[in-house]
Amino acid sequence: MTGRAGVFALVLGAAGAAPGAPPPAAPPEPASSAERAVPDGYARGPGELLTRFDANGDGRVSEREYVDYLGLGFGVRDADGNGVLEGAELPPNARPVTRAEADARLRRQFARQDANGDGALDGRELLAPPRG
Repeated sequence: MTGRAGVFALVLGAAGAAPGAPPPAAPPEPASSAERAVPDGYARGPGELLTRFDANGDGRVSEREYVDYLGLGFGVRDADGNGVLEGAELPPNARPVTRAEADARLRRQFARQDANGDGALDGRELLAPPRG
């Protein structure tokens, strides 16, 4: 075999396709969201998510509860505990971020999520896609 026919035979042979062989099996279907395992530490549903944010259990998430919960990540990343994410605590080329800056960003995010402007997030507002 020479020319194009030879090249195609080599490619097909490299892919494991023998003449007359059945086609390869299709890859398995991805698991449904209900079947996928939820990693430890992640909420397993909307109710559990609201419960994690809602420290006082009133069914609503205040700005303070929102900032406190989402701010946990800052504390985890701030390895030296100096209140500034910098150097190895950040991705490459990121500028340092203070705890005050991070909290201010979360407060602005909270205000955008508070669709009805009542100063608290209900389950619908908390689970809504980010606004603005």
